[in-house]
Amino acid sequence: MYSYEDRLRAVQLYIKLGERVGLTIRQLGYPTKNALKGWHREYVQRRQLPSGYARQAKYTQAQKEQAVAHYLENGRCLAATIKTLGYPSRTLLSAWIQEQRPEARARVVGRVQGSMSTAMKQSAVIALCMREGSAQSVAQELGVSRPSLYNWKNQLLGHAASESMKRQQDSSPSSERDELERQIETLRRDIRRLQLEQDLLKKANELLKKDLGIDQQLLTNREKTQLVDALRSTYKLTDLLSEIGLPRSSYFYHRARLEVTDKYVEVRRAMAGIFERNYRCYGYRRMHASLTMQSVNISEKVVRRLMKQECLIAVVRKRRRYGSYMGEISPAPDNLLNRDFSASTPNEKWLTDITEFQIPAGKVYLSPMIDCFDGMVVSWSIGTRPDAELVNTMLDAAIESVASSSDRPVVHSDRGGHYRWPGWLSRIAQAQLVRSMSRKACSPDNAACEGFFGRLKNELFYPQDWLSTTIDEFIAALDSYIRWYNEVRIKISLGSRSPTEHRRSLGIAA
Repeated sequence: MYSYEDRLRAVQLYIKLGERVGLTIRQLGYPTKNALKGWHREYVQRRQLPSGYARQAKYTQAQKEQAVAHYLENGRCLAATIKTLGYPSRTLLSAWIQEQRPEARARVVGRVQGSMSTAMKQSAVIALCMREGSAQSVAQELGVSRPSLYNWKNQLLGHAASESMKRQQDSSPSSERDELERQIETLRRDIRRLQLEQDLLKKANELLKKDLGIDQQLLTNREKTQLVDALRSTYKLTDLLSEIGLPRSSYFYHRARLEVTDKYVEVRRAMAGIFERNYRCYGYRRMHASLTMQSVNISEKVVRRLMKQECLIAVVRKRRRYGSYMGEISPAPDNLLNRDFSASTPNEKWLTDITEFQIPAGKVYLSPMIDCFDGMVVSWSIGTRPDAELVNTMLDAAIESVASSSDRPVVHSDRGGHYRWPGWLSRIAQAQLVRSMSRKACSPDNAACEGFFGRLKNELFYPQDWLSTTIDEFIAALDSYIRWYNEVRIKISLGSRSPTEHRRSLGIAA
């Protein structure tokens, strides 16, 4: 049963928070969802809440009269009436009989012998009002109890006694000293309360990483419990719970939950190891697939929650607008892929492009050849200049990988000058490969290759600090990442396998 003030406070907070049921209940610790909505409905309809609850009568007037009549006609036995009718209780039936037929119940009226007369009561009341000591001492002198004295006073004088009959306060120096001590104690309580507020704000910033100006009412009960436990050795529990607005039952509930041993301790360690070994780039899907391969069977929702708690967050760089265009230098072939980057067999469609890495030690360029079948990097070359040698070396390695087969893939690129020079054209013609180019200044036509560059930079380049890295060290790290990308990095679209493992499962030589 909630008081009128509790219900009004809940409805006002519910309206203030934009009628958000969960947040309101979490802050107050009460009531239920249906009760809060019911209070709000009454408040909106009547612009106020009823001061109390009107309980509907359980028995009708006809049932009451039937029960009383049966009692009078059948030997006036309460037990027999209740057994025959099946209702009500003894107390309720007695009340009905007293209400309708008061003469039907026999009464025995007694009186205490030797009671004080009216004159003696008046003398006792006069002694009480004119006393110089305590009321207890007057009661002991008269041989009565202290409550009896005040009952007699209320009977003779009423509840509002005149000021002249009340004991006057002593205005001696001792009373002034007592008043000063009370003021000092009040100031001490205020200082202690302010100190408690400051310590709560500091602990919220230290334990929960909240700003110093955080509203304590917006904290969850679990966070409030952590604050109370951190300061319980310094302040009383009642003061802490009152200041932070946490019900006592909620505190002990969440404290018991916090003391339960974490059943995901080993899972957290395994997730941290997987995250660190894989360039800190795994999201919850690939993390879930990696745990499943280690026979750790938990849901993706649990993986997401644990990764958030352990701060295992893959760095994602914001998208930038594409604005680079070299211009036309010669006729270009048609766009044969037309943004269809799917392939049913390996070496059917190849994609290529050049990307730049700028580190303090200088610039590094990567030219890969991507197979649309599974995203495998067929060949790649890394250098410090984006010249013809960079792309020609990569193309020679790619042609060599299909020299022993009859595969003649379509090689798709943008309209860069690297792919229109005589060296590139002669190599394509000798290997009997088919050329395809994107439209002018349209990077989405080569989106699959651009996507590979984005994953590479988000997972390897952006999260790390390359301030003290040399060119050779960066080239080695880039080469190591591409090999890991082919052989280890799992892809959900390939059944949680890497491109190499996917080809082995299909019986295709990688």
